[in-house]
Amino acid sequence: MNVIKKSIAGLIGSIVLVTLVLLLTGNGFILTSVKRTYLAGHVTANVNDHSVFEVRNIKTDQHTPLKKHADFLKKPLPTEFLDELERGNTAAFLVLKNGQILSEYYFNGYNDRSKTNSFSMAKTVTTLLLGIAIEEGLVRDLDQPIIDFIPEFKNDPLGKTATIGQFSLMNSGYEWDENYYTPFSPTVELYYGSNIEKFLLAGEFSAKPGEFWEYSSASTQIMGIFLLRALQKAGAANTLSEYLSEKIWQPLGMNDDGLWHLDNKGMELVYCCINTNARNFAKLGMLIQNKGEWQGTQIVPSDFVEQMIKPVGQPYYGLSTWLQVKEEPHYHWYSGHLGQYVISVPSHNMVIVRLGENPTSVDDFRTVTLPRYVEMSLNTL
Repeated sequence: MNVIKKSIAGLIGSIVLVTLVLLLTGNGFILTSVKRTYLAGHVTANVNDHSVFEVRNIKTDQHTPLKKHADFLKKPLPTEFLDELERGNTAAFLVLKNGQILSEYYFNGYNDRSKTNSFSMAKTVTTLLLGIAIEEGLVRDLDQPIIDFIPEFKNDPLGKTATIGQFSLMNSGYEWDENYYTPFSPTVELYYGSNIEKFLLAGEFSAKPGEFWEYSSASTQIMGIFLLRALQKAGAANTLSEYLSEKIWQPLGMNDDGLWHLDNKGMELVYCCINTNARNFAKLGMLIQNKGEWQGTQIVPSDFVEQMIKPVGQPYYGLSTWLQVKEEPHYHWYSGHLGQYVISVPSHNMVIVRLGENPTSVDDFRTVTLPRYVEMSLNTL
């Protein structure tokens, strides 16, 4: 019995020691990540984790409901496909035709008001905000040097030449390792860290801006820091949530407030983590499909949206937007970790939303998953 007690005491002592070392070395985010993932039964972040984060409301105003299409569910999705969605931990699958709901399904206890995490779909939303800020003269253009609002990089020989547009295109040259499944990854520190601005602005550039493409959540977050400083300098908004509320959320008539994850300093995690429901995500898809216009009002400049959906550097990526332009029908989409998709198929005036989790999927989402979602949705016409 004494041996067992000593073993338990030794284990507790080791845990305390490791905890103290992590905290004293500025790596407390590892403890947070372990607590919120592994100890909660997950292997990575999950779509319902807004409850364990500080959040800021993205405020709605007058709700403009989506109408149901005259052919709503007249040609339902195949049963085997619906079973596949349910087994794949899908929360929602929704199809709009001509701005109206053609198909709408919910699984695994979710419903039409369930808020789930956008993950990296927020990257596209952040770039939409950048386009509005350029139109309003708060940001000069996509070629404005990053150091105009982030002078912390002025002594970096590569970083001082980077432009704000390159952070949206993912070719800024900022050094990064995008990995969601190890607690020691910088991406995990970005997600669970207490001061992500300080963390990122202490980083460096390892490639010449404009020449090396690398998908990077850090790039979007730096873009968000730039944008927030531009807004605050002009007195346009105190937070990015406030700007998103005023410029997009309320004009689209969203049916509920959104929630945006924050770090401990109150900075939005702009590369991820806008929480809302499928119908509101569908409206964000319509916004790009309609070249920034909503019910007669131009919310985002049309020429800027057109830039977002043009391949630059990579045939499948524009300004924070994924693209399929090689085969018919062409489509573009918002994309997020664990299978969050808002897909626009302009030739059919269709928007497809898939939310949920699928941690066991090994399919390539660009060549397997997305084409199947598009094919199944088009078959309901």
